[in-house]
Amino acid sequence: MTPLERYVAEEIATDHVDGLLTRREALRRLGLLGMGAAAAGALIASCANTRSGTPPASSPVSSPAPLTEPPGMATARPTEPITWAGPRGPLMGGWAAAEDPRGAVLVIHENKGLNDWVRSVAGRLAGIGYSALAIDLLSEEGGTGTFTDPAAATAALAPIDPQRFVADLRSGLDELQTRAPGQKLAVVGFCFGGGLVWRLLAAGEPRLAAAVPFYGPLPDRPRLRRVEEHRGSGVLRLARQSCDVDGTRSPGCAGQGGGGQRVGHRARR
Repeated sequence: MTPLERYVAEEIATDHVDGLLTRREALRRLGLLGMGAAAAGALIASCANTRSGTPPASSPVSSPAPLTEPPGMATARPTEPITWAGPRGPLMGGWAAAEDPRGAVLVIHENKGLNDWVRSVAGRLAGIGYSALAIDLLSEEGGTGTFTDPAAATAALAPIDPQRFVADLRSGLDELQTRAPGQKLAVVGFCFGGGLVWRLLAAGEPRLAAAVPFYGPLPDRPRLRRVEEHRGSGVLRLARQSCDVDGTRSPGCAGQGGGGQRVGHRARR
C-alpha cells in the first residue's frame, strides 16, 4: 500500500470513528481499496485508539444538521467545463473567470474527485477576484462524472502514481497561465488534494506565489522551497530557499514529519 493509499484508508476509518460512516459502509469502502475484513477491522481499531479510547459506534449515523450556504456563494462566478491537452491525454476541469482578476488559483479536489462542491470553490474564488481552475485528476479514467459511487472514485484515485498527479497539476498551471496571463499563481487543495499541494511544492514547482494545503500527507522527506505562513492565515508564501523536512520543524519550513503524516487541521463541511 502506497502512502497515499494508506492515507485514504485512514481517512475512511477515521470517518467511521468520528461517526460520519457506519461500520458497514467503512468496511465496504476499505474493501474497494483492496483491504480484507481483518485488515480493515484492525485499521478501524487502531484509529479508534488514537481518539479518546471510546470504541467506534456501530449504529447508523444520525442525520446531519441542515447545511448553510457556503461563504461567497452570493458573489460566485459561473464555472464552465473545459478540457486541455495534458501530458498523457486530455485533462478536464471547471474554469471560473474573475471579472477583474487579481490572481489565479489551481483548486485540487478531495479523494472523491471533482464534484459540485469543489466546482463551487472555483466559482467563489472567482467571485472575490481570483480566476480559478478546479482540475479533475480522474480525467484519464474518464472523469469523476463516470463514477456513480463516490467511494469508487476514491478507490480509483488511491493507487495512481503520485508523479502522474504532479505532472497533471503542472499542466493545470500551464492552462492557468494561458487563461490568466500575467497573473500570480496559487494552489489550494483539500484533504487528499492538500497532500498533493505538498507534493507539488516538494517537486520544486517554481511558478507558485502561494499555496494553501488544507492538511494532507507529506511525501517522504520532502525538500521544500522555504515558505512562511502569512499572518497565521494558513496561506504559505513561497521563497527561493529550500529546506528539508525530516521529522522536526526546521526554521522557515512549513509542516512537520515524514511520509504519511497529516499537516494542518481537518476541516468539516
